[in-house]
Amino acid sequence: MGQLTVIQIAEQAVWTVLLVSGPLMLVALITGLIISIFQATTSIQEQTLSFAPKIIAVLVAIVFFGPWMVARMTQYFQDILNNLTRYIG
Repeated sequence: MGQLTVIQIAEQAVWTVLLVSGPLMLVALITGLIISIFQATTSIQEQTLSFAPKIIAVLVAIVFFGPWMVARMTQYFQDILNNLTRYIG
């Protein structure tokens, strides 16, 4: 296995991780921003206020994006397994 092949596999792995984790991170970011704006406008400075809405929002996002995330990871894993003989020998 050459250096180019290793770099391509690593690049594909990084892109897969970014695509799979991206929607959840974006939902958490947007939820945190909304809660921060709410806290700033109402002068509520409770640190634990942002945790529950973020957790709920991420859980809803997992339910919504979960099948797509599993399909994407399964596709990557199948691609690795299908090309395993080419990578090894």
